[in-house]
Amino acid sequence: MDIIVPGHGSGGKLMNDLINNLIKSILGNDTIQLDDAACLTLPTPTIAFTTDSYTITPIEFSGGTIGSLAINGTVNDLAVMGATPKYISCALILEEGLEIETLKRILISMKEAAVKARVAIVTGDTKVVPKGKGDRMYINTAGIGVLITPPQRREITPGDIIIINGSIGDHGTAIMALRNNLTFSKGLSSDCAALNHLIEDVIRQYPDAIKFMRDATRGGVASVLNEITKNASFGAKLIEDNLPVKDEVKGVADILGIDPLYIANEGKVIMIVDSNYAQYIVDVMKKHPEGKEAAIIGQITAEFPGKAYLQTKIGGNRILPVLIEEQLPRIC
Repeated sequence: MDIIVPGHGSGGKLMNDLINNLIKSILGNDTIQLDDAACLTLPTPTIAFTTDSYTITPIEFSGGTIGSLAINGTVNDLAVMGATPKYISCALILEEGLEIETLKRILISMKEAAVKARVAIVTGDTKVVPKGKGDRMYINTAGIGVLITPPQRREITPGDIIIINGSIGDHGTAIMALRNNLTFSKGLSSDCAALNHLIEDVIRQYPDAIKFMRDATRGGVASVLNEITKNASFGAKLIEDNLPVKDEVKGVADILGIDPLYIANEGKVIMIVDSNYAQYIVDVMKKHPEGKEAAIIGQITAEFPGKAYLQTKIGGNRILPVLIEEQLPRIC
């Protein structure tokens, strides 16, 4: 049978065959525990724990799939807390009619992402919903990581530096271009990537320099900075000349009337760091494939407390307001 049918979620033979012959065989015969829960051994009493759900249209895109997105997104949520990701659960909600070959490709992309991030997929679940009720497939994950340092949440003060590990808005722009069939944007690709190795390298070398970390997913860079500055006694200034935004991203964003600072990323971390170590941290990032375009993009200031703002090319300041509505649905 080459498509998902209701029987694949029934708990019977079809479901068992799907789990054993496809899902478990791809994601890990040596790691997935087919029981009510996975039993894990952890080397510390303190862990980081996260959960997330993934829904994106289309489920396959340049630079990734909903599967690699789910693994990398979960890994990054743990990594920005200062944790080494160890274990991930994977729950698949499949729409009746989904092609088995498509599911196979998604699972392979998940396994490849897990291997690269050095994280184990240990337990999961499979459900099937009627045709027209599931947008092909959704994925829910939970992740456990071991803290290698106290959570990276320290007091932020004026003078601290804002760093990003690469170009802004790649993921959301690639999805928008694909949905709108913008043929001139064929060079665009999602930045979907796990950042735990890059982040661990920075923490290992400069454990006391990081004040705050967050992966800039939905809502983009501007939303992260608005969250940081909300009700704070400081502001966050971005410098337009320093922002690493690809020409292709600018072109698509201009056509669709969207600011790249609000476009989702899936392989970007925002760090607020001590100014004395900022350039050293950028240099560490640049040694990693995910950090080749790392840059200092702004600083924490005493001006405009509680606000994120942009210092424009002509020297003016533009407030970056909180996003009122989601710009693009089903993007991560």
